[in-house]
Amino acid sequence: MIGRLKGILVHKQPPWLVIDVNGVGYELEAPMSTFYDLPELGREVALFTHYAQKEDSVSLYGFMRESERRLFRDVQKVSGIGARIALAVLSGVSVDEFARLVQAGDVTALTRIPGIGKKTAERIVVELRDRAADLAGGGVAASGGIPADAQSEAVIALQQLGYKPAEAARMAKAAFENGDDAATIIRKALKSALR
Repeated sequence: MIGRLKGILVHKQPPWLVIDVNGVGYELEAPMSTFYDLPELGREVALFTHYAQKEDSVSLYGFMRESERRLFRDVQKVSGIGARIALAVLSGVSVDEFARLVQAGDVTALTRIPGIGKKTAERIVVELRDRAADLAGGGVAASGGIPADAQSEAVIALQQLGYKPAEAARMAKAAFENGDDAATIIRKALKSALR
């Protein structure tokens, strides 16, 4: 599928934009978070994309950052949420702010995003709370974007290898010994998982 496009921005009018890639104009739908960072018309732009095919249509969505695309995909895994609401989420809050709201279980703040009612906000909190740290870039400290310690870094890496957040945390905790760096914790956790 189409995962990334790089070309000349020839049209932008929210929520649509067109990128000319070697003479082919790709029409994409994008959240406002991406529109805020787009260059002027006629300038080169590179976007991460999400290709969606349904019975009666094909859609292409564009995102300035990989974290936005990941959030767009994760939000749609919540029952009852489609691309429209996922775009509204990204247009209403940043990825980090959304992750913070989900972790805090702030249903009231989530309902301020267009298209999200109380029941949908509650489903988002229930279904995405375990992945909220991952949405924001994965268990990063709020201050500097760097994992708080080697154990947290190991948890993030284990999640990226496909382990569920709770399982990754348990594995890293069991493998951790004072003085271990993240690579050592990961190696020990994987060895014990294979036993």
